[in-house]
Amino acid sequence: MERIKVENISYFYQNKYQTIEAVKKVSCTFESGKMYAVTGESGSGKSTFLSLLAGLDQPGEGRILVDGENLAEIDRDAYRRKQASVVYQAFHLFPLLTAWENVMYPMELQGIPRKAAKDKAVECLEEVGLSGKKLMQYPKMMSGGEQQRVAIARAMAAGGKILLADEPTGNLDSENEENIVELLLKLAHEKDYVVIIVTHNPYIAAGADVKMRMKDGKMISIEEQ
Repeated sequence: MERIKVENISYFYQNKYQTIEAVKKVSCTFESGKMYAVTGESGSGKSTFLSLLAGLDQPGEGRILVDGENLAEIDRDAYRRKQASVVYQAFHLFPLLTAWENVMYPMELQGIPRKAAKDKAVECLEEVGLSGKKLMQYPKMMSGGEQQRVAIARAMAAGGKILLADEPTGNLDSENEENIVELLLKLAHEKDYVVIIVTHNPYIAAGADVKMRMKDGKMISIEEQ
């Protein structure tokens, strides 16, 4: 099922000397149940493109439709709380909160009662392979792979099924990298998520259902694998 439709979007920003067109007339679609890898060299526009899909920036031209609604015309904070979550290379966990408290936090912001939020947090953490004493550990007590699992569980707990990831394995060793890729594929294939990953990593790109390549702000190829 098509969740996101990108229609001829461009994005401009101004530096001290000139106006830069970081994304140039990109059109594509994203479906539930698939993992997409967006690749390209540094400066190709892929991270800006992910930011547009997350509603953190708005295209200067064109539009992004999510379930038929124009992303520019809806509450984008609510969109990120309830429909789309972003996972980063740096994890962005709260250092003074335990694993389950980190996962609970966005649910509590939504007004979900603490008991229900805790139960959901534990469920999501178990789905990503963390349980028992791990739930009570603080980020500094966990490996990089475990911290990224917590970040993914937090994204899952929000309830939406659009997961946007910016270099999610960039700080991980090869074993943890493989585990995270398998987890993201599982979310797409078994839980019907749309998973969109921006990456330099050829291993992630090779494992994705759809490989997309950007260059100089343009989407130059889309390959179903």
